Amino acid sequence: MRLFDTHAHMDDKSFRDDREAVLKQARAAGVERIVNVGYDIPSSERSVRLAEDYPFIYAAVGIHPHDAASVEEDTYEKLEQMAAHPKVVAIGEIGLDYYRDLSPRDRQRTVFVDQLALARRLDKPVIIHDREAHGDIMAILSKEGRGLSGVLHCFSGSREMAQFCLDLGFYISLAGPVTYTNARGLLDIARLVPRDRLLVETDAPYLSPHPLRGRRNHSGNVALVAQKVAELRGEDPEELSEQMLRNGCALFRIPFPS
Repeated sequence: MRLFDTHAHMDDKSFRDDREAVLKQARAAGVERIVNVGYDIPSSERSVRLAEDYPFIYAAVGIHPHDAASVEEDTYEKLEQMAAHPKVVAIGEIGLDYYRDLSPRDRQRTVFVDQLALARRLDKPVIIHDREAHGDIMAILSKEGRGLSGVLHCFSGSREMAQFCLDLGFYISLAGPVTYTNARGLLDIARLVPRDRLLVETDAPYLSPHPLRGRRNHSGNVALVAQKVAELRGEDPEELSEQMLRNGCALFRIPFPS
């Protein structure tokens, strides 16, 4: 399969001792593109450096809702400076997280809207994090997201939310949870999304797919996600994975590998 891990954190400290070997393993598994995603200023900077070091890796820069409370006056200026790098392809990950509530919800919403505005000004797609905040995500996107491109990463919403996002022109990305036995709702989503708007990811080092659940995840495991999605859709894994590679390249405006 030809694969695109559209959301990973391969800069994570858990890869400090074997990052090179793990990335070689991912390449051997068929991974041709990775977007490494920032969640605060330091991780965004690391993502840019990783993209500089590896031709097949691209970067996204942004402030995760967990870190919304730490945003300062110069935070957006720093993001804009990083976003000017030719290998920065998106603003993300941004959004809302009402599960952990590590930042006040009103602050999360403000920072989310600010970063949507930044993406619009910079003409960059967005990578959206949504955890137990479906209603507010849709309310904000209905007002602030129209005309933007982007992806709902590690999608966890309803069929109705998926259709709402598709109607806005967004992509839907599925991760390890689609392989879990208790993820019944995601099985329906995997079948619903049109093949030209579907992406897969690992969110490495988190959310390892079955049968690796509980272990450190890495980009090579996106193959297991792609295989499961193809199985659910009744499609050929190689054909679908290549289509999803094309989708990712289209969204992030990067060359399709020859």
